[in-house]
Amino acid sequence: MNMLRSGLLALMLPLASSSLAQTDYPIQTNPKSGGEGSVAQSDHNAYSLPQANLAMSERLNFSVGNSFFRNPWVIAPASTDARDGLGPLFNTNSCQGCHIKDGRGHPHEPGEPPVSIFLRLAVLGDPDENAEAIRQHGFIPAPVYGTQLQTAAIPGMEPEADLLLEWKEREEKLADGTVVKLREPVFTIENPRYGPLPEGLLTSPRVAPPMIGLGLLEAIPEEDILAAEDPDDRDGNGISGRANRVWDKATKTSGVLGRFGLKAAEPNVMQQSMGAFAGDMGLTSTLAPHTDCTPEQGCERFPNGGDIEVSDKIANFVGFYASSLAVPERRDMDDMDVQKGAKLFNEAGCAACHTPRYVTGQVNGRPDLSGQEIWPYTDLLLHDMGPGLADNRPEFIANGQEWRTAPLWGVGLAQLINPRAGFLHDSRARTLEEAILWHGGEAQAAKEVYRALDAQQRATLIRFLESL
Repeated sequence: MNMLRSGLLALMLPLASSSLAQTDYPIQTNPKSGGEGSVAQSDHNAYSLPQANLAMSERLNFSVGNSFFRNPWVIAPASTDARDGLGPLFNTNSCQGCHIKDGRGHPHEPGEPPVSIFLRLAVLGDPDENAEAIRQHGFIPAPVYGTQLQTAAIPGMEPEADLLLEWKEREEKLADGTVVKLREPVFTIENPRYGPLPEGLLTSPRVAPPMIGLGLLEAIPEEDILAAEDPDDRDGNGISGRANRVWDKATKTSGVLGRFGLKAAEPNVMQQSMGAFAGDMGLTSTLAPHTDCTPEQGCERFPNGGDIEVSDKIANFVGFYASSLAVPERRDMDDMDVQKGAKLFNEAGCAACHTPRYVTGQVNGRPDLSGQEIWPYTDLLLHDMGPGLADNRPEFIANGQEWRTAPLWGVGLAQLINPRAGFLHDSRARTLEEAILWHGGEAQAAKEVYRALDAQQRATLIRFLESL
């Protein structure tokens, strides 16, 4: 590092990490990011394996859950009555349709249906008049169109609308003169088929995130997550993470810690899974007895797969599967560039939100998830990411500029699992460097540190991320 750049980095580090030195964040030395359940496989199936320490007696449950996660659901009535009831409105006909090989989804190309990307919907309104909707959803659903835009339908039913996607490009210039092209998605809803879209419609594009390690994230003790909250930035490090507080459908309780979803709007793996069945595939369950079809759309005139289409037994299999997918081991940890990149990651302040390490608590009946040292690189808290990434749509206490810190474990394999995968909530970032350069708000200082690095230093930081 030359003297000018070294001085610039020294000036910026206090903004990114304040009094926190690099040594305050641990550096991973054990390749088992997901504890003893980590898997050494690193090919295109690396996200689809059961925890390595899962008991053999549980492997059948994992396989059964996998079948209901992977295989398409069908229109009712059908001889396959265990997986019928699709729609009438939906986005995809299988969980794997969004979570490609249990990994990330991707944006659609012109002429393609938007299968693994969709728009969440909401409107503004009187909080008192809409108190129940806000309590259960965290926002006010759009009149007629509900909580998300469904772009597919069974025969005899019209999709809600067509979703078009265009890209707007801009350039980001780094301190050494390197120019990086960034792209921003522009979504357009065309041909709304159930009346005009409501005025002031709020939309939030979402691409399916990877499924690995969800059971381990649920097993992190709540007090460990809340210990990192600092909504008023009392320590002065520029980071003011806060936990989302959400509705628990099982206990009918408000104010529960949110962990899952891009804005941490779901409290546990089961509720996240059943919410996806209802919203993405139009399938009811005990936890989600209603789909996103509204009375104005007339879905009740079509046959269904039963009052509860995803039986409790199937729900338990799917929930077990979703909580048991293993995290791949780290790779290339002995590489000097990877080691230098790990230090730069901490020095830049990235670890202030992407918390490297936790030890899971005790989970009844799940020794494979209990007492595990894990390295997920997330605090599961909400952070203001600035106007560049804002969707301007609230969700429980999350405002329109806040997102949950994304776990980084396995990120280096994301585009091996799905070559079309991108990064961030809407897949706008084609590379990890682009993802870094979209960071703003609380992450602006860390981004500026990255911008000030020379090409070799930037490459080492990316090499570290690729090793995760």
